[in-house]
Amino acid sequence: MDRLPVIDVSALVEGGPRPERERVAREIGRACRDSGFFYVRGHGVPPSLLERLDAAARRFFALPAGQKAEISMDRGGRAWRGFFPVGGELTSGRPDLKEGLYFGAELPRDDPRARLPLHGPNLFPAQVPELGGAVLEYLGTLTDLAQSVMRGVALSLGLAEDYFADGYTADPTVLFRIFHYPPSPPGSDGWGVGEHTDYGLLTLLAQDRHGGLQVHAGEGWIEAPPIPGTFVCNLGDMLDKLTGGLYRSTPHRVRNVSGGERLSFPFFFDPGWDAEVPPLPSCGAAGGGRARWDGQDLRAFTGTYGEYLLGKVSKVFPQLREDVL
Repeated sequence: MDRLPVIDVSALVEGGPRPERERVAREIGRACRDSGFFYVRGHGVPPSLLERLDAAARRFFALPAGQKAEISMDRGGRAWRGFFPVGGELTSGRPDLKEGLYFGAELPRDDPRARLPLHGPNLFPAQVPELGGAVLEYLGTLTDLAQSVMRGVALSLGLAEDYFADGYTADPTVLFRIFHYPPSPPGSDGWGVGEHTDYGLLTLLAQDRHGGLQVHAGEGWIEAPPIPGTFVCNLGDMLDKLTGGLYRSTPHRVRNVSGGERLSFPFFFDPGWDAEVPPLPSCGAAGGGRARWDGQDLRAFTGTYGEYLLGKVSKVFPQLREDVL
């Protein structure tokens, strides 16, 4: 395998005829078993929304360091929102060569859910007022798209089409990042993001024209270059766990060797905070594949998704551990 499949999901997004939805679901299932990665087209996300988001993000990252720090993550507290500088996030125990912004579902401080870690209000920069509106619109639009893709996942597993929407994602944990990758210095062995898997159900990634994403598919690493009009979709650890390893959360990494400034926009669609995620009765422990990058056995974890996510957070941002936990 040297390239990832491109799947048109318009039948799922638009509620097309059942045979068409089932055909798309079979394509999704095949991709989930083969690599855990695929491209999504026919998603219905307006190009103008992505253009607004990209333009506002570039304005933010061009600000002086002091102005970006006005919304630093240490001001977000338990909500785990805001800006971090290059080297401020750790993957595989090493600082990443990227800076970024963390967002999530917008909740007022008096909402009972805002008392949970990783929940609450977002931090938006006063210098780029258009960013906040673009982010919140994007969160709503991508949540709808993710629910559509999960309907295809459900059908591919022989489940009712709304199996996830009626349960695990009835009140999903929604997280969103904007990452800025400066060009890697020539000869550098550092990574914009080191080898890792995502935590939840699925990720929808928009990326600019600069490549750099690599996926461990088959026996080695392959490139996942930007394809205009598509999102990269990949599975997270909880879908791996639900299916007993039949659908795999696949390691991936990023190195920006384009010579330009790279932006990416990963949207994470995860189970509800208090959801427990035992294997589906219809899925045996498939296993197989190479050992995980972190040596973890997902099937050994018991507890809620929130507990799993907090364990990961404490390693990615150890300096914020007390605020988050």
